[in-house]
Amino acid sequence: MKDGKKLLDKIRQVEFAAVDLNIYLDNFPDNKKALADYNTLSKQLMYLKREYEANFGMLINFGFSQSEYPWSWTNQPWPWERGN
Repeated sequence: MKDGKKLLDKIRQVEFAAVDLNIYLDNFPDNKKALADYNTLSKQLMYLKREYEANFGMLINFGFSQSEYPWSWTNQPWPWERGN
């Protein structure tokens, strides 16, 4: 996937579903299917974020994303500035 907007939209969708399952699991921690779905979404989310950063630059900071030299976080458009 080389289209940054489509990839960012997919990240948002998967992240929303993961947060929703997280809230569900807070209330029903013994639900094995929900936990399996959450773990699948978490892996997919990590993959999508890595793919985005490899092609379009850092997505988040504070120790979650690595930067090449020189520090590039402030030199790139912010994720929300990259268009809708």
